[in-house]
Amino acid sequence: MVNIGGGIILRMLPDLQLNDHLRLRKPHPCGSYEWTVIRLGADIGLECKGCGHRVMLTRRELAKRLKTNLTPHEDENTKDPKGLQDH
Repeated sequence: MVNIGGGIILRMLPDLQLNDHLRLRKPHPCGSYEWTVIRLGADIGLECKGCGHRVMLTRRELAKRLKTNLTPHEDENTKDPKGLQDH
């Protein structure tokens, strides 16, 4: 979360990639907590891993519901910014 002047606290909008596996805070009615990202844009498309149901959420709504991203990603700080490696 980020504190912006005046005491307003905003959640950071998630940085996602296609096919990321996410765990949300509350279960889907089928009982599954896990979802797969199937669409990126202003809205995020998710598919339930339990029953295959598809939903669209705004990035802001997903930020509220998201518990964790289960897909490992390289940390941006450890990557070489120019894509060069030492030989």
